Formats: sequence, structure tokens, C-alpha cells
Amino acid sequence: MMRALLALLMAALPVAAPLRADAADAGLRITFASETRDFDAATLLTRPDARSITVPDDVAYRREMNFRAVPLLALLEGLPLARADTLETRATDGFVSQLPVSLVLKAKSGGAVPWLAVEDPGAPWPPLPGKSDSAGPFYIVWLEPERSGVRQEQWPYALAALTEVEAPARRWPQIAVDARLPPDASARHGQEVFIVQCLPCHRLRGGGEGDMGPDLAVPRSPTEYMTRAGLVAQIRDPKSLRSWPDQKMPGFSEAVLPAAEVDALIAYLRHMAHRRDAAARTAR
Repeated sequence: MMRALLALLMAALPVAAPLRADAADAGLRITFASETRDFDAATLLTRPDARSITVPDDVAYRREMNFRAVPLLALLEGLPLARADTLETRATDGFVSQLPVSLVLKAKSGGAVPWLAVEDPGAPWPPLPGKSDSAGPFYIVWLEPERSGVRQEQWPYALAALTEVEAPARRWPQIAVDARLPPDASARHGQEVFIVQCLPCHRLRGGGEGDMGPDLAVPRSPTEYMTRAGLVAQIRDPKSLRSWPDQKMPGFSEAVLPAAEVDALIAYLRHMAHRRDAAARTAR
């Protein structure tokens, strides 16, 4: 459920893990429909709209951080954002998340403001807590994130590409709840939680881009072999269930994932397990 699991999984693979781009050579590619824009650190750092910003409680560094950054909306200027749904973010470490365009556009109406922080090759950022690499070469940070309810997984770091894509539930119909569920159904809300917090690392019935963790429906859903208390513990503090020296996955605190959202997520996973089994019966 968290990108930190990648290092553990890659250690077990026979192929080499993706190499982190050197900040001096790094580039960011934005692909929107048929248009592609490429940026490099040196050019971004000298743009007239580049600013020094202070992020009081940075998600990746877990403390106040100062960055040289460019407004993300300025890099997207002239693109048909009003007709777009989702920006898929890809990192140099393999992390893939889905960033709603509507969240980015809230900056125009008093919402949280997204910035692209750019690592200066001559003054690299410090390593992330517990890691050997920094959050560079590019990192989407937010000022006043509480204004738009920006989530932890919506601060993608080690960024390499932004690509316009369809909304996740249209792109991968197998992750969508039954259309007959009422709008206020807990499982429907759980789908939203899953897309933001879990889809970056986990697939569901094969849907998604994440390869850092296991599919949460195939071959079995964790709701089928774990108690509710065990699932909550796995989400909150994985080390409370099992621990080993190279364990990487942290937990979701109450501040990051409130109890009501944990309940909704579990309801979603149970619902999707039922849908999977119903589909299998129909296929027979």
C-alpha cells in the first residue's frame, strides 16, 4: 500500500531495479494527448516564475523544508485541462500514482497550490528519512494542502513523467464497484480511498499500474484470510503483525487515514471479493 515496499520487493527479483536518474541529467516529461513537453532541472531553476518556497510539514521529509520550485499550473499552461481527468505520475523508483486534474485546478479557486520542486544538482537535497536517495530530481509539493484535502500519496517524489490518462475506474473497469450501489454506500467511498492510497502500489483483479505490492483480490482478498482486527493492524502498523530486519512498509496513521476511511476500504475489499467470486460462478 505504500511505495516504500518497492525496495523489499525488488530485492527478491533477478532483474536490476530501476536506476535513479542523476539530478544533473534528469528530465521531466509531460505528455498530454498528442503534445509532449520536456523539461530539465537547469532550465526550470532559471525560469522567471521559479520561487523559493517553504513547506511547513513536508510529507516525504516529515519536517519543514525549503525548495526552489515552479508552479505546476504554469508547466501545464495551454493544455486542455478542463477536458482532462487524471494525471498519472511516474517516478524513477517505479512508483505510479493517479493525480486528479480537478485537484490541481482547485488552486485557481482558493484551493491547495501544487508546485514542482526542482533539485539543484549543485546543492542536492538531503536523503529521505531512512533512505540513501533524496526526493529529487523533481517532487510535487503542496502549499496549504488542507484546503483541498490533499493526501499523502498525492505528493509524488523522484518524479520522471506526468501523463494524461483516463479516470482509474474507466481505465480499469475491474476495480469499480457495482454500479447499482447507492451513492452513499461505504464500499463506493472505499473505492475512492483505494484509488488514492492503495492503487499506487497494489493492483486489484489485475487493474492498476502498481507492482510494489500484491494484487488485493487475486488469488484471494485479504478480507478472506484475515480478521477485521488483523486488517486494521496491517494498515495501521504492519510491524505489529510480523517484523523482519529489512521490512519497509510503514503504516497509515489516523491522521493520514481516519477510522471511517479504513472501514470504507475494508468494505470495498469485501465487496470486490464478492464481485470476483460472482463473476467466476457466472463464467462456469
